[in-house]
Amino acid sequence: MIKFDPLYHPYSSIRNTVYGKKGMVATSQPLAAQAGLEILKKGGNAIDAAIATAACLTVVEPTSNGIGGDAFAIVWTKGEMHGLNSSGPAPNSISIDAVKNQGHEEMPKYGLTPVTVPGAPAAWAELSKTFGRLPLKEVLQPAITYAKEGYPVSPTLGHFWKKGYQSFKDTLTDDVFEGWFKTFAPNGKPPEIGEIWKSPGHARTLELIAETNAEAFYKGELAEKIDAFSKKHDGFIRKEDLEVFAPEWVKPISVSYKGYDVWEIPPNGQGIIALMALNMLKDDTFHSRDSAESFHLQIEAMKLAFTDGLQYITQKDKMGVAVEQLLSSQYAKERRDLIGTEAIDPFPGKPSKGGTVYLAAADDEGNMISFIQSNYMGFGSGVVVPETGISLQNRGHGFKLDPDHDNCLEPGKKTYHTIIPGFLTKDGKPVGPFGVMGGFMQPQGHLQVVMNLIDFSLNPQVSLDAPRWQWVKGKKVLLEPSFPEHIAHALARKGHQIEWALDSGSFGRGQMIIRQENGVLAGGTESRTDGAIASW
Repeated sequence: MIKFDPLYHPYSSIRNTVYGKKGMVATSQPLAAQAGLEILKKGGNAIDAAIATAACLTVVEPTSNGIGGDAFAIVWTKGEMHGLNSSGPAPNSISIDAVKNQGHEEMPKYGLTPVTVPGAPAAWAELSKTFGRLPLKEVLQPAITYAKEGYPVSPTLGHFWKKGYQSFKDTLTDDVFEGWFKTFAPNGKPPEIGEIWKSPGHARTLELIAETNAEAFYKGELAEKIDAFSKKHDGFIRKEDLEVFAPEWVKPISVSYKGYDVWEIPPNGQGIIALMALNMLKDDTFHSRDSAESFHLQIEAMKLAFTDGLQYITQKDKMGVAVEQLLSSQYAKERRDLIGTEAIDPFPGKPSKGGTVYLAAADDEGNMISFIQSNYMGFGSGVVVPETGISLQNRGHGFKLDPDHDNCLEPGKKTYHTIIPGFLTKDGKPVGPFGVMGGFMQPQGHLQVVMNLIDFSLNPQVSLDAPRWQWVKGKKVLLEPSFPEHIAHALARKGHQIEWALDSGSFGRGQMIIRQENGVLAGGTESRTDGAIASW
C-alpha cells in the first residue's frame, strides 16, 4: 500500500490529511460532502453517497457542472473494478455542413449548437440501479432541499460565479440565453458571497429525476421541454436523441507505474494522456520533487502525450489508432527517447495503427468510487431550459469541422472529453480514487498528483497542495504563483518558455481518498477550492 509521511510539509495548506473509519466523501463543496456523509449514515453505501454528492454539486457548484452535463465513474465493489462512461453524443440532425451553414468556421462555444446529449442524470440512475442500496428518491433529497430552500454562496464559488456573469453579460445577448440570466442572476446580478441562492425549477427537475429514475429527463416531461426549447431556437438536439441514450459500462484502462496500477476511463475521455505520460517515465528514478530535472521530464512527457491525445482521442471506435498501441511499452520508449536536456516543440507520434466537479467516496465495506461530472468551460453553453434549472453543456465545442480529423463532428458521435476520474490499485487491491478537475489541466494534474504520492511519498493532502505547472502549447509552461522561483529559472535555462499565473484558478481542484492497510481512510482536498472531506 501507499507509504507517506502523514505530518506537516512546507506545501501543506491550513488543511491536514483527514482520517476516517466507517466512510468518507471528498469533494469541492462542504455542503455536498456533508450530503454524501448523511446518506452513508442513513445506511447507504459509497455509491449512494457519490450520487447524492454529485446531485448536490449541480446545485451548490453550478459554475462547474449541472443537470445538463456528462459524468464518468470508476467503481470498486466486491473485489472488482467497473467503469461508466455517461457522456452523450452529438444530436442526429447535426453535421459539419449544417454548422458551417450557420456561419461557423469552427464549433461555437455557446448557444444550442454545441449542446450534446446530457449524460449525468442517466449516470446517477444507472449507478443507483446497479450498485446502490437506497432508493434514488432518498439519495437525491439533499440536493432537492438545497435547490428548494437555498444555501449561502461560498467564496471560491462566488468568485467564479461573478467571473462567469461578467463574461456572459455583454456577449450572450440573444433570447436563447435569457433562461441563464433568470436562473443565475435573478436580480440582474450574480449572488454575492454569503448570499442565499435558490432555484425552484432545479428542485422540481431533481424531483422528477428521482421519482422516475431519470426517465422523465430522457423520455418524459423534461425531454419534451428540452425538445420544444431547442426547436424554438433552431437547435439540433431533439427528444429522439434523448430517448435512445444509455450510459456505457466500459473496462478501465491502466499502466503499471512503480509497482502500482493507475486506472482511467478509456477514450473518448482524455485519461489516456496521463497514462501515456506515466508510461514514458516509469523507468526513470526521481530523487527529488523540487528539482529542475524532475519537472523537466514531467513537462516533456506530458506535452508529448497531450499532443498525441489531441490528435487521436475521440469516440473509441472512431480513433485512427488503437488504445493498446498508444499505451504499448514500445511506443512509450519511442516517445521517451525524444526527451533530452532541452525543451522541445511537441508533435504527434505515429504508433502502429490497430468548469468540472470531482468527488471520491468510500465506505467500510470496501466500496470506493471515483466520480466526475461537468458542463465544460464553467457554466457550459450559457443555455438554461426555462423553469427547469437544466444548464446545458457545450461539449460539442470539442469537435473539429475538418472531416479528416479523428475527432471530426458526426451525427451521434461522442467528442474528445476532458473529464476523467482516476483510481489506484496495487497487487489487485484498491488503493483509492483520485481526480483533478479543470479542463485540459486534468491529465496534467493526474500525472503530478500520482508522482507526488508514489515517487515522492507525499501524503494525500500535500500531494494535492504542492505547487503545479501547466503545459499550454509548444514550449510554453504556466507556473502557479507558489512555484519555487529558482526552479522556474532553471527550467527557463532548459528552453521552457515560462510564464507566471496571476492566481491558481486554472491549475485544477482535486480530491483523493487512500485506504490504508488497516482499513483506515485517509483523504485530501484542494486548498484551491472550497473543498471539504466529510468522514466518520
